[in-house]
Amino acid sequence: MPLSAIAFETEQVAPRAPAPVPQQPIATLSNITKRYGTTVALDGLDLSLRTGEVVALLGPNGAGKSTAIKLLLGLIAPTSGTSRVFGSDPRETTTRTRVGAMLQVARVTETLRVREHLDLFRSYYPNPLPVSEILHIAQLQGIEDRLFSQLSGGQKQRVLFALAICGNPDLVFLDEPTVGMDIEARRALWQQIRSLSDQGKTVLLTTHYLEEADALAHRIIVINKGRVISEGTPTEIKRNSGGRTIRCYTNLSREFLLTLPSVTSVEFNAGAVVVAATDAETVLREMLLRDETLSGLEVTSPALEDAFLALTKN
Repeated sequence: MPLSAIAFETEQVAPRAPAPVPQQPIATLSNITKRYGTTVALDGLDLSLRTGEVVALLGPNGAGKSTAIKLLLGLIAPTSGTSRVFGSDPRETTTRTRVGAMLQVARVTETLRVREHLDLFRSYYPNPLPVSEILHIAQLQGIEDRLFSQLSGGQKQRVLFALAICGNPDLVFLDEPTVGMDIEARRALWQQIRSLSDQGKTVLLTTHYLEEADALAHRIIVINKGRVISEGTPTEIKRNSGGRTIRCYTNLSREFLLTLPSVTSVEFNAGAVVVAATDAETVLREMLLRDETLSGLEVTSPALEDAFLALTKN
């Protein structure tokens, strides 16, 4: 069986847009340390965002994600290091008018109607989007005159997203944007996030739905204990976490398979052998040369969830 004829499993997610051409960052955290008393939230963190890319910032609870976002928003100052957005201090008013944010810690007045919230937030920006466009993007048509307190969890999330984009920002922070949404609403919001990127806007996304990061992000930054521990495209993150898995029926022995370069483990399951390897193509070529009867071949990449757990387990 020629290697070119082997069908590799692909993930069933909508294709992300091509990554933007590398350019100068529009936002950076440079050698940032942030302490709260004796607690070190960020420890020499470096992070950059570029025009038109969707970046997923991932990490376990307490890793420093919220602190990094607050620094870029100008809500807090670093203990040491430099924070820059559009070349300026993120606390400057001219910088803040180019930024939108959807934060889980946000508190929205329950007694205002959706349209009233939009009008209020639009007044903070020099060139806001028209209300009709905001309602369309956030799929709020038909509920614009309802009180915020009367909305479902998913509807409230869509309002918070609308408030983040109403100023037509160039940089958008989305913190767990699809919490409480059903599958249809979540996928619709994914499309709007892709649209922001297509327009040249930059999106920094945090999410516990790793499928979401995999589907949307051009680049993933994984942080733990205040430091960047991995960075790359979703494919690179998954590949670097331990390669791929080969499952097949073969006469080759476990002892022989373990001698092949890049093989990290060999297990037998229901008569089939399962081989984990960092260089699956090379291992497959050798297996096919040694066993012409090899059959039932499947090759899979690790899920982003597996890669995330492997990176953050220590």
